[in-house]
Amino acid sequence: MADTYTTISQSAEGVYKDKGSKFIGLAFPVKTEEEAKHIIIDVKKKYYDATHHCYAYQIGHVGEPNFRINDDGEPSGTAGKPIYGQILSNHLTDILIIVVRYFGGTKLGVSGLINAYKTCAMLTLNEAKKIDLPIKHLYEIVFQYDDLNNVMQLLKKYNAEITATEYGNDQVKIHFGVLPSVSSNMTEIFQNLYHVVIHHVGVV
Repeated sequence: MADTYTTISQSAEGVYKDKGSKFIGLAFPVKTEEEAKHIIIDVKKKYYDATHHCYAYQIGHVGEPNFRINDDGEPSGTAGKPIYGQILSNHLTDILIIVVRYFGGTKLGVSGLINAYKTCAMLTLNEAKKIDLPIKHLYEIVFQYDDLNNVMQLLKKYNAEITATEYGNDQVKIHFGVLPSVSSNMTEIFQNLYHVVIHHVGVV
């Protein structure tokens, strides 16, 4: 089970030219589909005079990630798919790549288009700084004060990142995150501890 995922740390740009056509590749780190859609709208406004604005994005690093490809008027499968192929071959997620095309007057054909969009996406990613980020499973545990030492020792053992602690009249509630590789083992141990109740609340 992977403890990290790979994305890019900041936006990047690459340019490719073929037979008069100019392809401008733009890569962005994104966290949500809504964020990706807003960036696509902004890019279309900025490059309003371009012939095509083709793109692919992939978001999410647990289970099946969300992805979308768009040929924006180019022949089906000649733009979005080769762009997405570069995302996959670089094992990236939480990323959007847009390739803006200015038509140069000479048709490239299906194979030429596929090569152009693939190459532009590749050149763009070559300019991007790739980073590995940790995946964290988030939990909430509730327990009696008497179990505080046992709980804290276990959290320390598994390098848990505590994000919040709440003290009630007779109970303690702690929010924390741990890496996927240790989460199932740690959860099993917690469930065997008397008066410790644990809930999985998400993944980041």
